[in-house]
Amino acid sequence: MNRFGCARFYSNVSYFHHIGKTPLEYISFGKLLERTALQYPERDAVISVQENRRITYQDLLSQADRFAAGLQQIGINYGDRVGLWAPNILEWSIICFACARAGFVVVPINTGYVKQEVEYCINKVGLKTIICPERYNKQHFYATLCSIINNLDNQKPGNLNNTNTPSLKSIITISENNLGGSFNYNDIMDFANETSIREIRANQQHVTPESLANIQFTSGTTGQPKAATVTHHNVVNNSLSVGKRNELDTKHHKICVQVPFFHTYGYTITIGAAVSYGATMVVPSSTYNSLQNLRAIKQENCTVIHGTPTMYVDLVNVQLQHNEKIFPEIAVSGGAPCSPELFKKMKRHLNVKKMKSVYGLTEVTAVAFQSTPLDDEDKVLNTVGHVGDNLEVKVVDEENNVVPSGTPGELCVRGYSAMVGYWEDKEKTAEMIDDRRWLKTGDQFILDKDGYGRIVGRIKDMINRAGENIFPKEIEDLLYTHPDILEAHVIGLAHERLGEEVCACVKVQDGAELTLEAITEFCRGKLAKFKIPSQLRIVDEFPKTQSGKIQKFLLKKRYESVT
Repeated sequence: MNRFGCARFYSNVSYFHHIGKTPLEYISFGKLLERTALQYPERDAVISVQENRRITYQDLLSQADRFAAGLQQIGINYGDRVGLWAPNILEWSIICFACARAGFVVVPINTGYVKQEVEYCINKVGLKTIICPERYNKQHFYATLCSIINNLDNQKPGNLNNTNTPSLKSIITISENNLGGSFNYNDIMDFANETSIREIRANQQHVTPESLANIQFTSGTTGQPKAATVTHHNVVNNSLSVGKRNELDTKHHKICVQVPFFHTYGYTITIGAAVSYGATMVVPSSTYNSLQNLRAIKQENCTVIHGTPTMYVDLVNVQLQHNEKIFPEIAVSGGAPCSPELFKKMKRHLNVKKMKSVYGLTEVTAVAFQSTPLDDEDKVLNTVGHVGDNLEVKVVDEENNVVPSGTPGELCVRGYSAMVGYWEDKEKTAEMIDDRRWLKTGDQFILDKDGYGRIVGRIKDMINRAGENIFPKEIEDLLYTHPDILEAHVIGLAHERLGEEVCACVKVQDGAELTLEAITEFCRGKLAKFKIPSQLRIVDEFPKTQSGKIQKFLLKKRYESVT
């Protein structure tokens, strides 16, 4: 047995089964909240800094039960899909757990979606209701719904009629105003009575761990987002595993939440893990703002930070300008590969004691590999961590043969965290999960004998230059060490003779000037000649999803015509 509690099998193939020390639990997500509320009733669950509001675990549970009872009064029933289209406001966690307590399926919707995308989500999973603010910043949620639903402001709340969205029967707005055709959030709270609330609490045994808890739309870095379905069992156990690896079980931690709740990073890695161990979520602002994130870390003495690599690039940059006295213990990076150089900058400028990686995808609930509390610097800088508890992983070639240990191939995952499938899409599900329940990640990966993994890159992002396969991450990691480069992303551009050529897209320090010749010289001797970028684009802002992932397909589209 090794220090992870799993049997060590020395072999030369890229397969690892991590049994772990902690068995899976069989409870619902709502019962998980109840357990924590009983243990830490007066502890803050969420502190919304910009809103100047906070809620304890006891109040989170009681308000979730009240809202769940109110939803039942307007005809929302067990298994119905509830759309939650909102930024990181305090109501998000209440609504999330109201659905969990009553057995409704919460469907988080990207706040950046426009009319066509929202209509797609409604019809894709048959939403029965949508809950949203009237507006927030430049996003007009209610006005968008008015453009989808004919004559919405004159329709009867709870009995909507629209031929383009037949499943949608109600809209609930989080607003000080009463808006035509919709219920108000406070009205739903008022619809509940003590009898209906007691029924929610009494019926928890009927919300089984096998029930669907969440339908998570994929980030949509390419094409239409797919609707991944996960159960309470998926969410609870991934949350417990993630929180333990992030050391939330060691003390009362306060987490600075830079990520949106609608993404799996926000839903499982943040909300789920925090609730598992009674951590406090500190929400600096309802939408992403790096300066407010920095100030919240200082104001609330946050001990943990959650973010994507891009968010940490911004946080380091704003800290260099303001030099705040912050002393976070742990920084967790996920959502995309983090370069070793960025990790070093985080430690140096943010005064972080420990850096941690989480690797996963929506289709495995959230996390499959993760740093451990005992990892040394080499493991943190050069791997995405160790296989999660109770999971099997393997790395295969194009013919689905397991490759030798240490050899690149596609990572596949099998275990409790794998999604049930894509909502009512057997064809797409079969492409992702084979008949032996191996889930194909689409990531080119190297699995070491000790169960640690390294991302080589997304298979779809691989550049083929004159027959040579090039993975952008290796080049990006080197470019991050250049003193003038803040952020770097490498893409392949079409080339008549070579097929594709390597293009470096970089964001530089203020006042810096960078040329292709300088990049070539910087890379010479550090990369094989065919990997050195032959094109350079200076980028002010990268196209990103709302969850902070770079949309490389949009970069390619932007620069494809430039040779």
